[in-house]
Amino acid sequence: MVSTVSAAAGLNAPPSTTVIEQYGTGTIPDADRTARPLDLFRLVFGGANTIATVVLGTYPILFGLSFRDGVIAIVLGLVAGALILAPLSLFGPRNGTSNSVASSAHLGVHGRVVGSFLSLLTAVAFFSISVWSSGDVLVGGAELAFGLPASEGSYAVAYALFAVLVLVVCIYGFRFMLLVNKIAVIAATALFLLGIVAFAGTFDPGYAGIFGPGADAATQALYWPSFLGAALVVMSNPVSFGAFLGDWARYIPRDTPKRRVMAATFLAQAATIVPFLFGLVTASIVATAIPDALASGDYVGGLLQISPSWYFVPVCLIALIGGMSTGTTALYGTGLDFSSVFPRFSRVQSTVLIGVIAIAIIFAGRFLFDVVTSISTFAVLIVTCTVPWMVVMIVGWVTRRGWYDPDALQVFNRRQRGGRYWFAHGWNWRGLAAWLVSALVGLLAVNLPGQFEGPLAALTGGVDLSIPLGIGLALVLYLGLLWLFPEPRDAFGPDGPRFVPAGPAAGIPVTDAR
Repeated sequence: MVSTVSAAAGLNAPPSTTVIEQYGTGTIPDADRTARPLDLFRLVFGGANTIATVVLGTYPILFGLSFRDGVIAIVLGLVAGALILAPLSLFGPRNGTSNSVASSAHLGVHGRVVGSFLSLLTAVAFFSISVWSSGDVLVGGAELAFGLPASEGSYAVAYALFAVLVLVVCIYGFRFMLLVNKIAVIAATALFLLGIVAFAGTFDPGYAGIFGPGADAATQALYWPSFLGAALVVMSNPVSFGAFLGDWARYIPRDTPKRRVMAATFLAQAATIVPFLFGLVTASIVATAIPDALASGDYVGGLLQISPSWYFVPVCLIALIGGMSTGTTALYGTGLDFSSVFPRFSRVQSTVLIGVIAIAIIFAGRFLFDVVTSISTFAVLIVTCTVPWMVVMIVGWVTRRGWYDPDALQVFNRRQRGGRYWFAHGWNWRGLAAWLVSALVGLLAVNLPGQFEGPLAALTGGVDLSIPLGIGLALVLYLGLLWLFPEPRDAFGPDGPRFVPAGPAAGIPVTDAR
């Protein structure tokens, strides 16, 4: 059926799952764009339907919120993050390449390395979180179910198992990832929903948190900072996908209706309400039954202690499936993008190199430097820097009317100079300045008590406004700079710019680098 439909649409038959993907960040030919918005849904949802997302779902309880307020914070954070993320899915089908390469249109041929750098840091952070959290569940489950000792060696074996499996999937590429996530979407969701049976007898929806009527004034003053902080932690999860969406969406045909592509992305993030609520529900149980576990940051240990013995295997399966899907979605894009920054490496070679480096970081961070608890803070800081980059991309899409020159986007990859996106020696200082200033202000406003507190956090009453500030500043600054210093006319399509003026055409020819 797939081959018949593909032939009728003028498309090549999709390659076998076991054939190693050959395409890097060069433009995917129209005939090979055989993916659908449903495939994008599977990849985005599968990458977030994991234990790592469950851990983020525990934050409302960790911040002292009631179960009801925790649900509200999660829903608000998810919707806001999904709305910001959805437009980033449009660049892949339009340009047939990754979002970092597409950012050449707004940051310049050389400035696109900002997206590559953010992608690398995000991938390492979330790959580490995925391997550590999934490995910890496997080791803890094996200890409780079979009496296997939770030694440093057993943790090392679990981490290595996950990391190597993820690397193998990423080497095979897009189609193998799609297969893994097809399984992950159904299996992990079913296992999470099985938790309704497992925890129905111990769950109390009336869990009050610390902000009840009996709380003193000092505690009550922390309510809004805690509520907004929890919502922003949740929001960081969908936002973290911004740099990667084009890696998967580039296989979707360019004439696919935009609303379908955006809907697939939005609904995929909305579906992560399942693992988020699993984390919220189980954290409220742990907070009641084993408060010391949650207070010490050992949610995984607490989860295993409150789980019925028959649910140990499902929890371990969730860890295995989720670790695979999250790890592959994080690592695949970085290997792909690295091959464009250093064209002498093929996609496979760069994936292996980045994978080995990431695995080394995972083991060093766990066994040598003990940075497991601080990696989540690092992830939040990276997301804070990524949000303004996403805003610049979205504003750029609107002002360019969604028109791009895919060939000109590949100038950097071909080691050439010039073209309509060359701007000033390969740098578009308008987009770069808007991103840099907004990211710095966002970092200064981050407020993660006990982890990272920026100097501006004291001015906001303890409320973490880092992401809202980053969004607002990037929007105002980039639009303002486009008005004050118009981009060249030939950076836009035949219909010209929307909402902003254009300057004289630069007319810079493309030449081979010397």
